[in-house]
Amino acid sequence: MLTTAKYQPESSGWFTSTRTNNGNQCVEVRFDGDAVLIRDSKYRRNPEHRPDDEPIITVTAAEWMTFLAAVLGRHIHRTALIAETGADGHTSLRHGPITLVYTPGEWRAFVDGARDGEFDRVPVGA
Repeated sequence: MLTTAKYQPESSGWFTSTRTNNGNQCVEVRFDGDAVLIRDSKYRRNPEHRPDDEPIITVTAAEWMTFLAAVLGRHIHRTALIAETGADGHTSLRHGPITLVYTPGEWRAFVDGARDGEFDRVPVGA
């Protein structure tokens, strides 16, 4: 029997898709227990930004996997984590009051990595 309370990997540092071009502009993800954290690497490149104010989206592993399935077209259910691509090709990723905006290249690298399974959380059997 599977439990939604425990996922592998249990904890990791921030990482990006292997499809990301040089890692300077990308969707960054971190797994920590049942939480998945998402941020935008561009934030830290601006010297005017304070690290303590960096916008980070946090969702549960189950919400994350549902979101990935939606991004990959495996289902059409709306999730609390919403990705919308505008006419200019930029994709806004929203969760509650936090919005992160990615360039077309950044989002394409993320989706390609998701398609390859790089962002999957694997449930651990009980």
